[in-house]
Amino acid sequence: MLRCATGLLLATCLTAVLAEGETLQYPKTRRVDQTDEYHGTKVADPYRWLEDDVRSNEEVRAWVEAENKVTFGYLEQIPERKAIVERLTELWNYERYSAPFKAGDHYYFYKNNGLQNQSVLYGLASLDGEPQVIIDPNSWNDEGTSALKSIAFSDDGRYLAYARAEAGSDWVSWLVRDLKTGKDLADKLEWIKFSDVSWTPDNRGFFYARYDAPEEGAFVGRNEYNKLYYHRLGSQQSDDVLVYERSDEPDWGFDPTVSEDGRYLIITTWEGTDNNLVSYKDLSEPYGMVTPLVSEFDADYWFVGNDGPVFWFQTDNGAPLGQVIAIDVRNPGREHWKTVIAEAEDKLEGVSLVNNLFIATYLKDACTRARVFDTSGRLVRELELPGIGSASGFGGKRSETETFYSFASFDAPPSIYHVDLITGESRLMRRAEVPVDLDQIEVKQVFYTSKDGTRVPMFLVHKQGIELDGSNPTLLYGYGGFNISLTPYFSVARLTWVDMGGVYAVANLRGGGEYGEEWHQAGTKLQKQNVFDDFIAAAETLIADGYTRPDKLAIAGGSNGGLLVGACMVQRPDLFGVCLPAVGVLDMLRFHEFTIGRAWTSDYGCSENADEFEALAAYSPYHNLQSGTSYPATMVTTADTDDRVVPGHSFKFAAQLQHCQAGDAPVLIRIETSAGHGAGTPTSKRIEEIADSYAFMVKNLGMKLEPQP
Repeated sequence: MLRCATGLLLATCLTAVLAEGETLQYPKTRRVDQTDEYHGTKVADPYRWLEDDVRSNEEVRAWVEAENKVTFGYLEQIPERKAIVERLTELWNYERYSAPFKAGDHYYFYKNNGLQNQSVLYGLASLDGEPQVIIDPNSWNDEGTSALKSIAFSDDGRYLAYARAEAGSDWVSWLVRDLKTGKDLADKLEWIKFSDVSWTPDNRGFFYARYDAPEEGAFVGRNEYNKLYYHRLGSQQSDDVLVYERSDEPDWGFDPTVSEDGRYLIITTWEGTDNNLVSYKDLSEPYGMVTPLVSEFDADYWFVGNDGPVFWFQTDNGAPLGQVIAIDVRNPGREHWKTVIAEAEDKLEGVSLVNNLFIATYLKDACTRARVFDTSGRLVRELELPGIGSASGFGGKRSETETFYSFASFDAPPSIYHVDLITGESRLMRRAEVPVDLDQIEVKQVFYTSKDGTRVPMFLVHKQGIELDGSNPTLLYGYGGFNISLTPYFSVARLTWVDMGGVYAVANLRGGGEYGEEWHQAGTKLQKQNVFDDFIAAAETLIADGYTRPDKLAIAGGSNGGLLVGACMVQRPDLFGVCLPAVGVLDMLRFHEFTIGRAWTSDYGCSENADEFEALAAYSPYHNLQSGTSYPATMVTTADTDDRVVPGHSFKFAAQLQHCQAGDAPVLIRIETSAGHGAGTPTSKRIEEIADSYAFMVKNLGMKLEPQP
């Protein structure tokens, strides 16, 4: 029996009886008499105090330590966990490369030797030259919790601005390295989130957006009043020139892009995660003003490039699957906008301008296609890809004649290709070598019917020749939000699950971007329940088709996917054996009160609006847990430095779930330290977290692991 952890107001314990007869003890979390009124409806929030920052609130910190003691004590007793860690580590240990890209007269790429905590940036004088380390974030600290978040080269390639993030936070510091000397300049820019930098063509400085330094609550407070600045090399941040702000719009944010010809600054203005405005500034005019170009939040507009005063944008305005349009800033009225690449049958995913050609990538049933057009919109050629999977890259400049891309699929490790845009020929440069027999893996795509008759795709990955007798442990993954598409990707973590005898399933739910803006909107705001219905229907299909049964079925998802798991387990606790909500948005009535949460109202709606409150309250996982219900075995995961989806979501949900649980299944919360929302998490922490999730599934799905040869 584990001892009950003690701490502030944690003197007694709740218990759960496990299958083997031992007793798992939870800390008893203090409940408070907190009630809020929304549009005449009173809603209890008994764990409001768990929203406080773990760094500054001693009681919250004691609760975290107590819960972690229970969780890790439970996980350490699972005998299979050690073998899972070893197998993950073995498979993870392979060299991984990014697609190269060119800056100045050098090429650059990222590489991880396999088990490095962070990937390293390398440079090459030529494609067949000897790589030289440019930035190795592994040298920044021994724990590997400092990450290289983003980079931007000056036009001449001499200077590299780079963003450094600590402990998984979205806050970054931008620094500048002189690549001629290999040393950093004194420049350091802070309090920056969600903004890249863009250099002026004189190579003397760059534009960026930042927030004012927070007086308190840097990791939980709302991010408001973003401002766009210009930084001149060698100057102090306090001397940076304010270029643009909107003091009347606290939730607006800005992202700068200098056109390749150096003449224009394009300012993308965002308020949520959907739709944006566009302004520009003529940099050839010393006293030129910022001029609005797109003044309504009616669609997405992403700058692709320009031919003098003619700007090209990828947009879903009037084209839910996407198109490319031209706007002449000398005659910018909407009636003068011209379609360059018309909407196709497939979803337009991205567009780049290289060799005076548009390289457009599309999604067909969540798999990548690539086509090349000239600047008049004429199709030049289809780019033949290596197979059915996901391709990314295709970057470069308008003056360059080559591009690179990476291709991967569930059973195809990442491969790097070079494309000659004069001839259209692709050449394999490098293929990752992974220590696993991929011929034993079967991958297929199936389609199933959701509750309202909608046809939904799902990928299935498993060993060849499995029996459809309902006995297969199955892990179902989903996301379903923010126009994000889940495409076939390579993951040794998922292969480890398949290697353990599991089935891995990915459902392409509404709310995502797989089929364009209509598919996305069908899973937002008042229609968000469609996403949960799609996921539940995926689970029911896996059961009906003989892959698994409820006590052998686990569901997982992170962030918006954590919301997905939380909502589905609350609505259908009978359907799942294990639930793994990670860094989830779980309090749908207060998410907008923290950090960047206000931006998500474009997808979720907001409890401040009566009709949206009703929809949110109907599925909010935290608020819909019911006492006396037998919920599946659940392990909530979050991190103490997550300043995107603040950990208070997971803290409150886990506390309420432990309070409500009537069955014998365990309810745990795993809280990682010195980590954030996921990006930049060191390899060592990722392996440990995945191993814990798999060990939890092994124990609670009744899996028997065969020893590896």
